[in-house]
Amino acid sequence: MAIGSNRSSDQEAMSEINVTPLVDVMLVLLVVFIVTAPLLTQSVKVNLPKTVATGPAPQDHLATVSIDGQGKVFLNTQPVTIEALGQQLSDWLSRDAELTVQFNVDSAVNYGTVAQVMAVVQRAGITKLSLLHQEQ
Repeated sequence: MAIGSNRSSDQEAMSEINVTPLVDVMLVLLVVFIVTAPLLTQSVKVNLPKTVATGPAPQDHLATVSIDGQGKVFLNTQPVTIEALGQQLSDWLSRDAELTVQFNVDSAVNYGTVAQVMAVVQRAGITKLSLLHQEQ
């Protein structure tokens, strides 16, 4: 008879919430976020190689874009506006598919000017670029 009296108490609704599965899921999500958070950064740490001076670029199929200290743009020693530079390089590229553009930029030039000229060169369709520098 004592067994029969426990049956009525077993059929009652359980009023407690089992939080163990919830804690397990939250811990797994926490580990996933901890592991993936460092991978979401936009910067990449790179150790650039040290190089010795290389030989000059071949002189055929070559255009030199220079920017002097005052921000004036030159195409092969001829002064040119930034707007006209793109058209001239597009015309040149249509005649010479192997065209390489060499950048010769004064160290005093604002980075914004350099970026603007490089964007014009890219819009002209030039894919081969070379940057000139002085050895230290």
